[in-house]
Amino acid sequence: MCIGRLFCLMMVDCGSDLNPTLLDSTRAEKVILLLLQLQTPSKFRHLSLQSRPSVVVVTQCFRMKEPQESNELSVVRILQRTAESGLRRACGGGKRNGRSKKWKDMLKLPHISQCGELRQSIEKDYSSLCDKQPIGRLLFRQFCDTRLELKRCIEFLDAVAEYEVQPDEKRRDCGLKVLNRYFKNGSAARLPELPQDTVEECKERLEQTPCKELFKECTRVIHDYLSGVPFADYQESNYFSRFVQWKWLERQPVTKNTFRHYRVLGKGGFGEVCACQVRATGKMYACKKLEKKRIKKRKGESMAINEKRILEKVISPFVVNLAYTYETKDALCLVLTIMNGGDLKFHIYSMGNPGLDEQRAVFYAAEICCGLEDLQRERIVYRDLKPENILLDDRGHIRISDLGLAVQIPEGETIRGRVGTVGYMAPEVINNESYAYSPDWWGLGCLIYEMIQGQSPFRKRKEKVKREEVDRRVREDQEEYSEKFSEEAKSICRMLLAKDPKERLGCRGDGAAGVKQHPIFKNINFKRLEANMLDPPFIPDPRAVYCKDVLDIEQFSTVKGVNLDTTDDNFYSKFVTGCVSIPWQQEMIETDCFKDINIYETDGCLSPDLDVSKPIPRPKRGFFHRLFRRGVCFKSGYSDDEEELPRI
Repeated sequence: MCIGRLFCLMMVDCGSDLNPTLLDSTRAEKVILLLLQLQTPSKFRHLSLQSRPSVVVVTQCFRMKEPQESNELSVVRILQRTAESGLRRACGGGKRNGRSKKWKDMLKLPHISQCGELRQSIEKDYSSLCDKQPIGRLLFRQFCDTRLELKRCIEFLDAVAEYEVQPDEKRRDCGLKVLNRYFKNGSAARLPELPQDTVEECKERLEQTPCKELFKECTRVIHDYLSGVPFADYQESNYFSRFVQWKWLERQPVTKNTFRHYRVLGKGGFGEVCACQVRATGKMYACKKLEKKRIKKRKGESMAINEKRILEKVISPFVVNLAYTYETKDALCLVLTIMNGGDLKFHIYSMGNPGLDEQRAVFYAAEICCGLEDLQRERIVYRDLKPENILLDDRGHIRISDLGLAVQIPEGETIRGRVGTVGYMAPEVINNESYAYSPDWWGLGCLIYEMIQGQSPFRKRKEKVKREEVDRRVREDQEEYSEKFSEEAKSICRMLLAKDPKERLGCRGDGAAGVKQHPIFKNINFKRLEANMLDPPFIPDPRAVYCKDVLDIEQFSTVKGVNLDTTDDNFYSKFVTGCVSIPWQQEMIETDCFKDINIYETDGCLSPDLDVSKPIPRPKRGFFHRLFRRGVCFKSGYSDDEEELPRI
């Protein structure tokens, strides 16, 4: 029986009143995929059964078949459309915002008596527990809200944060409000523990130059105060007990069953990159799979573990963040920030005339500069800045991705290494000289030039030229500027593309701060940019998927002649560490799971999981567990197969 006829038999034609509940579309898709894979298996390897088709979309696609189109090609088009619609629907949420029906069971907090050992082992560092970790920060603030003097301190810190992101013309007025509310004699909100000379210095500096760091010393004094007795009292409270419960949940094992897996988005160096969704929260991520055999064949263990550790270390809104690591039988998996807006190369070359307008290029350059600053704060040099590695999210902000060539520089030292991409490597890299962060500022100059001109500074688009010639141009030739460049754009490109790294902008001892002061950024408020308060000049279309069609993504060949054994387990154990603390906590807050679960009282009584006098509740046992409790094994992990089909 032909595929098209089989597909028709499985559809229920209800005319214009098509009812999706009358059709088992998942089963239909499985049969079609099976038949297609039997005929031409290499074509359909990327089609995931997790991307359940919308019945209406599938029916419409089938009816839209061209008159001369074969049944097989028609089904290919159906499944391509299905993969896209499945990804869009996952990103769009739904009644439960993508959460599984069993999400509360997946995120069930333990009884506090189960967390005794963890409570003792947590490092009691105020900065980490009460400022850097998002859930810890929220719980400490909830504790401070119970005491008036501590609540005032938190309100002051919030007022200073608001002052720092004010536009230049409003900063003085905002600073005066802070002074009058918290420092004026007799003020009801007067702060404890603040030396008078510090207050007087703030007043004088506000009158002279209301800089963003005006209240820096005041905030330091307040944090010193909070890190003393208030922090000790917090550790004895139920708020800290709740924090320990969340840390226990954060440290639970992560497996492939933690996620739903959707269509393939592209390729990495060691495997595919696909979209995935956390079952418990509904948050979307990109899953970068590193095939174990491919890593071993290429001797890429050190490169893989280096990328993982650097991603884990850098928490920045301008760098793709690592949220989870886990392993399957065949692959090591990095779960990263999903970027739905495509890469910068696509936007420069595939959306009309090559190049971007200068305003848009300057905005992206400012965000890249912030990303490089965050990397350099951790002593990391990136070394592979190019349009393909700059990704846009669905709001139009950019992040630096693919940190495979990044390396951490030892304190006070320099490194060598001829790594990078031809045409983007700095002269000192090509010459194999020692360097620190200078290659990244060269790379920023190349990017700004390419965004404006629509081609890289030392190689024309699709020009066939040998690597040696490109390297010679980088070392010797001066880049040329067209009428597309303003004087300010020419200036920053020339300063960033200086052949001598000692003369290069960003390498004169002032780092990112020196780059930010260039006149081209005069309209960029970097504090507001870092706080995600500036609107991007371009917002990607939410209905579009900015990546290749599923069937157009080139496949990896099967790795032969490589066997995995127990000697590889040590490497895997270093790689697979589960959740990354700060991104995981941010996910809990952003998806409202924290708000829905973080309940202290039930019917006027302390929540049972915080009450040490109450016994640990026995876990719920389902019908099948009771039926087969005598040693029958089940596949672990949650499944959403019982969930209803989405309605259109």
